Amino acid sequence: MPARAVSALRDFLRSESAGGVLLMISAAVALVVANSPLGASYFHALHAYLGPLSVEHWVNDGLMAVFFLLVGLEIKREVVDGELSTWPRRALPGFAALGGMIAPALVYLVIARDAPDVRAGWAIPAATDIAFALGVLSLLGPRAPGALKIFLAALAIIDDLGAILIIAFFYTDHLTLWALGAAAGVLAVLIALNRLKVAALWPYLLLGALLWFLFLKSGVHATLAGVLLAMTIPLTPSPAAPEPAHSPLHRLEHGLNPWVAYLIVPVFGFANAGVALGGLDASALTAPATLGAALGLFLGKQAGVMAFSAGAIALGLARRPTGVTWTQLYGVAVLCGVGFTMSLFINNLAFQDALLREETKIGVLAGSVASALLAWLIFSLPRRKTGAIAGAGPN
Repeated sequence: MPARAVSALRDFLRSESAGGVLLMISAAVALVVANSPLGASYFHALHAYLGPLSVEHWVNDGLMAVFFLLVGLEIKREVVDGELSTWPRRALPGFAALGGMIAPALVYLVIARDAPDVRAGWAIPAATDIAFALGVLSLLGPRAPGALKIFLAALAIIDDLGAILIIAFFYTDHLTLWALGAAAGVLAVLIALNRLKVAALWPYLLLGALLWFLFLKSGVHATLAGVLLAMTIPLTPSPAAPEPAHSPLHRLEHGLNPWVAYLIVPVFGFANAGVALGGLDASALTAPATLGAALGLFLGKQAGVMAFSAGAIALGLARRPTGVTWTQLYGVAVLCGVGFTMSLFINNLAFQDALLREETKIGVLAGSVASALLAWLIFSLPRRKTGAIAGAGPN
């Protein structure tokens, strides 16, 4: 491969957009494969068993636990010493995330009001996909100010925390007490390691694997073990490595990030985005599950994020990011309707019925693509040159 091509590939992989672009590609490939002569082999491979779990379950329960571990590390880092470390920093993304969870759920429930079997999916449109949304925003280049990217990242992280809590409280069917008790014991040991300032990562990871197994047996979704493990990883530097960037949390986050962005999330997208459209009739496009997911993401997200953001700013509870116009803020609100990864994940938890899952996948894909395209159009509009309002940025 020529040196220039190698350099371009490296630059792409280092960019913020790479993970989101790879996720888009994997989802598109899954749709093509599922509707090609390879479709039967694709679905057969997903349901084939490797040991105690199917391939699909290894991806959704195993690989995604690593994804949740990385999300947990990002949440902890941002809350302790990052963009969410103080109230002024977390106020606007916090209000925006709250609105962005409430409004889509309400839209979904209104559409599914006459379909009791569909209502369990109310949380499907409530989460924003960090990789996908940041990928689209990064592809916009200078049309998206840096402050806007920070706002979107903080909003999506709070959004993910909300989704994690929703999964823990609303999508746990049954509990096995012995496994929960053993998991609590393992968690206590992890906390003790943190208090003792153990800097080596291997004890945390070994105990984290055991915690994942116990959660798998307990009835609480196994991926939540990744979040709890992340909360116990020390963020403070060790005496042997006094620089903050050498703390166990930073080292683990840095090591996991490329694996999650370039392997785990694309594999999840490929395993979950495939929908055999030939097996669905036209009524699937207007089914409550389809419309609830699509309109919840496309309409509910932008309405909730924008309304709660504008309300918090108007009441003096938060401030608009410096250099960010109202149009750009609305563009980000629309972009929050990209709910791919977490939405598909919650879909797997909400429904056992294959048809409902397929209908919801169509809705998630439609709502996410529509949100991404509208956001792109909004940011492509010519920017009006105006003066800046003190403390708020230009109108």
